[in-house]
Amino acid sequence: MNKGKTAVIIGAQWGDEGKGKIVDVLSENFSMVARYAGGHNAGHTVIINGKKFILQLVPSGVLRPGCRGVIGNGVVLDPVALLKEIANLRAAGVTIDGNLFVSNRAQVILPYHRMIELAAENAPGRVKIGTTSRGIGPAYEDKMGRRGLRVADLLDLELLKTHIENAVHEKNMIAHALFNSEPLDADKMYKEYADASAQIAPFVCDTAALLNQALAGGESVMFEGAQGTMLDIDHGTYPFVTSSSSTSGGAATGTGVAPTAISTVIGVTKAYCTRVGGGPFPTEALDALGDQLRARGNEFGAVTGRPRRCGWLDLPLLRYAGMINGISWLVVTKLDVLDELAEIPICVGYKINGKKTAEIPAQASGYDQIECVYKKMPGWRTSTQGITQMEKLPKAAREYLAFVEKESGARIGMVSTGPGREQTMFVDEFSAGLRALAEPRTRAQARI
Repeated sequence: MNKGKTAVIIGAQWGDEGKGKIVDVLSENFSMVARYAGGHNAGHTVIINGKKFILQLVPSGVLRPGCRGVIGNGVVLDPVALLKEIANLRAAGVTIDGNLFVSNRAQVILPYHRMIELAAENAPGRVKIGTTSRGIGPAYEDKMGRRGLRVADLLDLELLKTHIENAVHEKNMIAHALFNSEPLDADKMYKEYADASAQIAPFVCDTAALLNQALAGGESVMFEGAQGTMLDIDHGTYPFVTSSSSTSGGAATGTGVAPTAISTVIGVTKAYCTRVGGGPFPTEALDALGDQLRARGNEFGAVTGRPRRCGWLDLPLLRYAGMINGISWLVVTKLDVLDELAEIPICVGYKINGKKTAEIPAQASGYDQIECVYKKMPGWRTSTQGITQMEKLPKAAREYLAFVEKESGARIGMVSTGPGREQTMFVDEFSAGLRALAEPRTRAQARI
């Protein structure tokens, strides 16, 4: 496999780092963008010429002419949610037909998954994870339990009918016994999803074959992660995590592309830190400054509207994310949110029982013992919004970024200073690498 034509974009924190914008900005250098994990609980906001697009399942790359989007086998797919998103993109003038491909091996979310998750999350005595109650977790449970429905099965109407009848009977009994939930109607569900099946069919193919053929033909592919490293099912703050592999390793299993085909990993981090839902957050700012970050950063969920918890950049976690993912380049977003601060705390280390530690706790309760060691960096007290050249940033802002680069162990390749495509600056070496990726795309298109 010829390396050098692929990149994985991952979140280096708890998600919501601005990956949607970054994928959109970088996608002009790629022939295809493939989403490899998660479901429609992950919203990416992209602003183009002042127009806002909120994408939940469709990869951000489809907003670029000539760039195709792939929903990989690692995604759990709600057909009704996908069709609504496709309709919205068509209405906005985006060419979606012929540019979007859905894996025939992706798992399908059905209404009983939402019923089970909503009931479980609100059950007395249960630890609240803070899920979106969109059926993501139960769909992954059925996948691992080998009782799930895949997209290929969705297109087989006879199999679909039998599956829904059996599953609804079972789930209704479970939900009633455990949570006293109202039963779902299997016939009604079948009619709705049989209709969705016909509409989704034109998008469905073997996307692993599609991606590998594209790479073999010299095209470039970007793999788009959902959520963030600290929400990964294996490596995050378990059990306050998502149900999939959101780290870079998930790109291979979630698309069917070999690990040896992946050449670089780009980690996206905010200039500060946020988290949605329950779970550990060592650097959370539970004061007026936290409220200020939330207001200036418009820190509310793109899909749910939930207010995000806000705090300071956590370098131990960023180093951990770098290790787990193999991050080569960092993208720092929302630098402009810090513009008004006189000084900016940044967590440089942890102490447990007064002793310094570099270890990230395996248990969520372990975070309760952490004492953050902060370094206070001087603020710049001037607007950086829309600046597109590093040398034009205030000196204190450049020093802040240089410190993050030095302490994280990864080069900073991009900095975002606003939500728009154009409000982005690039490091020359990073740009040169992207141009090298774009060259094979031109050759591949010339052969078509």
